[in-house]
Parts: sequence; C-alpha cells; structure tokens
Amino acid sequence: MNKKITPQQNQANMQNANKGANGVNKQYAQNQGDKGKQQNPNHKK
Repeated sequence: MNKKITPQQNQANMQNANKGANGVNKQYAQNQGDKGKQQNPNHKK
C-alpha cells in the first residue's frame, strides 16, 4: 500500500523521529543517514 507522499508530508516526516513507537519512518531514517555522511570529516565534497 504505497501512497504518494506530498512534499509537505515528506518534510514533516524528515523531522519526525516517531518517539514512543517501534521503528522510524523511511524519510527520517534516510535523512539521518545523509546527515551523517555530510558531517563525516572524511567525506569529500
């Protein structure tokens, strides 16, 4: 059941850690991974 996600929903999901629930949403997990890559001192720009 894959529904289309609007840009507004995607932006909200990237900031939503879903605290108190099992797991996290896909956008939040991907955003945290990208953030980690950017903050890595060995990351080439």
